[in-house]
Amino acid sequence: MCITVMNTGSFKIRGVVNQLENLTDDAKEGKRRLVTMSAGNYGKAFAIGLHTIGLNGMVLMPLNAPKVRRTIIESYGMTVETMETNELQPCVDKYVKEDNMMYLHSYDDANLIAGHASLGYEIMEDCDPDVVVVCCGGGGVLAGVACAIRMAGNTKCRIYGVEATEGSNTFSFHHQNCFLILNFFHVILAPTMHQSFETGRPSSLDKKPTTIAAGLAPPYAGQMTYDICKEYVDEILLVTDDEIRKAMKTLYHMGLVVEPSGCAAFAAYRCGKIPDISDKCVVVVLTGGNVTPHEVDTLLSMH
Repeated sequence: MCITVMNTGSFKIRGVVNQLENLTDDAKEGKRRLVTMSAGNYGKAFAIGLHTIGLNGMVLMPLNAPKVRRTIIESYGMTVETMETNELQPCVDKYVKEDNMMYLHSYDDANLIAGHASLGYEIMEDCDPDVVVVCCGGGGVLAGVACAIRMAGNTKCRIYGVEATEGSNTFSFHHQNCFLILNFFHVILAPTMHQSFETGRPSSLDKKPTTIAAGLAPPYAGQMTYDICKEYVDEILLVTDDEIRKAMKTLYHMGLVVEPSGCAAFAAYRCGKIPDISDKCVVVVLTGGNVTPHEVDTLLSMH
């Protein structure tokens, strides 16, 4: 099952629109500049949203974010600064404190999560899911989808988040009863939410991410997203870069161009990591399509 691909190439605009609807008056009037941090997809939605309503902002990006994402964000009039992942939050805090900027969080924000919840409601309008599988970076869309499903009274549906870890495995692919939701977005893979589930509190990224997905590696798991996911999400699953590449290639041969970070949920499904799905209605959310032809060619040719 497919839904219309968002014009920003990802789901992020759902949350951004709701954030912009709830700005303070001084921010709406352009008297207070907006700042955020993003590896690409949120930054792109942020830039398009602000450009549409005539505002300017700043996007702080990790050094490993694809350069094409920076170019796109700058094309909408945003200022972009790049730095190491562990420097992003301190830099945001500095701008908020010293320059009185307003920080729009790219995942740990109530208005953002509420906007992403619209995806969960759309899933339930289309089917009665037994299992829903969602990629997880900071956890904003996972939290939103989980909230929508649980608050609608559906307690039987199992909800899984998927992050990436290093390693390589090969599994067979089964596609029976799988619904593909295309609501593209960009995510880098480092298992902060998985670690948070293990430790019982939000965890931070303790090393520089090295995976191929450039958006699932936030510097830390948000307190809000962690609390929601811990209550409503059954489990956080892990996939390897090799499994992501193979999932991306499978989707490509099906006519679907999905970026590596957007393939994580499908990689878990493809590799048989989701338990008890025989004869079940399974919804797999493909979360990002912001990838260039060169990147596709490079990733699909890797071994």
